[in-house]
Amino acid sequence: MNILVTGTAGFIGFHLAKALSERGDEVTGLDNINEYYDVELKYARLRETGIKTEKIKYNEIQKSTRYQQYSFIKLDLNDRDGLFKLFEKKRFDAVCHLAAQAGVRYSLKNPYVYLNSNINGFLNILEACRIYNVNNLCFASSSSVYGLNQSLPLNTDDNVDHPVSLYAATKKANELMAHSYSYLYNIKTTGIRFFTVYGPWGRPDMALFIFVSNILRGKPIEVYNYGKMRRDFTFIDDIVEGIILVMDNPAKPIKALDGENLSPSSSTAPYRIYNLGSSSPIELIDFIKEIENKLRRKAIKNMLPLQPGDVKATYADTQSISNDLGYHSKTSIKDGISSFISWYKNYYLSE
Repeated sequence: MNILVTGTAGFIGFHLAKALSERGDEVTGLDNINEYYDVELKYARLRETGIKTEKIKYNEIQKSTRYQQYSFIKLDLNDRDGLFKLFEKKRFDAVCHLAAQAGVRYSLKNPYVYLNSNINGFLNILEACRIYNVNNLCFASSSSVYGLNQSLPLNTDDNVDHPVSLYAATKKANELMAHSYSYLYNIKTTGIRFFTVYGPWGRPDMALFIFVSNILRGKPIEVYNYGKMRRDFTFIDDIVEGIILVMDNPAKPIKALDGENLSPSSSTAPYRIYNLGSSSPIELIDFIKEIENKLRRKAIKNMLPLQPGDVKATYADTQSISNDLGYHSKTSIKDGISSFISWYKNYYLSE
């Protein structure tokens, strides 16, 4: 397939672009390389895929020196003219849209960034797919959309009308926007609700990264809700496997549905929503203990109450993606944490 992957200087996009390139797809990676977190880590990911970062110029396609069929373009999703010209030139078969402004807590401080990136940027992707006849679109949603819902495990047919952060609200808005385009223009569209993704090359604002970094430097870690939160941590390799299954199996309409029996996760349009998680939630305090075991160091814990915008538990019901596409996560917490720590030490501590 000829595939556009947005957000390839980011954590998930980087791993997906590598996996697709290694299996022989023609892949174009796109990212604006913003400064939400350390841009050097973003450039390092790009170099890992064979992009010469010193030669990156805005709105110019650069070929990879590592993968024959991979190329990268620095482009902002709000640059509609640049984005449309890219679609016109490349004539993509499929789009996996992962680029977004991430972070629940950051959305409390910089709300307008989320509207520009997650709403306006996504609209430009939808319009480009419509205009240039891309009929296979998958996009990143988030477990954050479940908000105040406390019915565990979290199911894609649950009500998600009570978000507790603007970030979550923009992701729910993406799902609604995508459905309207799927219905109106018959675009095969799948939204993927990611559950706490972790692993090598992960984001510096995520819990595992912060915990490992601080413990190794003898600094305290902030443990919210006194460690009693539960999270469905999902290893990056399992996430990439799920995304590729979704891309290889575009959504189909469910004709048996009618106006009196609609489902939030499927439609008479070619539209689906899936959870992508491990379905094995772990309490935060136990997650920290596993990190301590791997590092052979004790954390200095600053125990704090629940932060605004956070939820107490996430737990993915993955039965639908398992039934439809045969997806099953494989990586244990122990193996996943060990893999991350090995990468972290090699990247940050090796001479």
